[in-house]
Amino acid sequence: MSTTTTEPAVSTYTPAAESLNAVLAAGEQPPRPSAWSASLTFGWRAMLKIKHVPEQMFDVTAFPIMMTLMFTYLFGGALAGSVTEYLQFLLPGIMVTSVVMITMYTGMGVNIDIEKGVFDRFRTLPVWRPSALVGALFGDVFRYITAAAVILVVGLILGFRPGGGVLGVLLGIVLLVGFSFAFSWIWTMFGLFLRSEKSVMGVSMMVLFPLTFLSNVFVEPETMPGWLRTFVEVNPITHLVAAVRGLMQGTPDAGEITWVLVAAVVIIAIFGTLTMRLYNRK
Repeated sequence: MSTTTTEPAVSTYTPAAESLNAVLAAGEQPPRPSAWSASLTFGWRAMLKIKHVPEQMFDVTAFPIMMTLMFTYLFGGALAGSVTEYLQFLLPGIMVTSVVMITMYTGMGVNIDIEKGVFDRFRTLPVWRPSALVGALFGDVFRYITAAAVILVVGLILGFRPGGGVLGVLLGIVLLVGFSFAFSWIWTMFGLFLRSEKSVMGVSMMVLFPLTFLSNVFVEPETMPGWLRTFVEVNPITHLVAAVRGLMQGTPDAGEITWVLVAAVVIIAIFGTLTMRLYNRK
């Protein structure tokens, strides 16, 4: 005996042209978002990454606390004879060191997004081309403010009393965050052309360690040998620490503040331009 099987007929649905038009052309095309709106949206994306991976906030909470406690009690008695007295000098410098160190994570984040192909999708969107990079930097501003606030709270608990009052502290933090935003463009550029996030970290640490430790963060340059003092006095971190320290202590130095602002503008002009050229060619 032989059995004959018949397959059920498969019917295909072909939508009518009127149905497609109703879906694809339901209304007017929404206006293209402005550069500011697109940048804020990508900044919010950076904030959501922190929400879903809160462990990445370790570097802006535990690390600043560890730095403050370690150097305060390690050098306080030996250099100033009193931990509390040394803290008045040290805390603005430790705040600058911690926040500037965090800037390297901007380049690492950009490099990770490039390796995963995320930026390829961003480039196809009808938005302002630099908005993805600017938004990432906006998101990192939150990290800078958090690190500065953590250090300030720890310092106040340990006995830090800023002579500049609330206004001086706020102005010092604003100046620090503004310079760090500009400084982040350097690591963003490295994040675009280096092959891996480990390479970005290695290059950034090789630059940041000499800049932050060979400065006026821990001691005055007058106590250093002449050859080292020459480097320290031209170090941009030295000028940043002097400006922030002056604002917090109530003795603002207009020359140092001007130097920091001009340096921030120059860094953005140079490295921002180089970053966008690399981004357009990537």
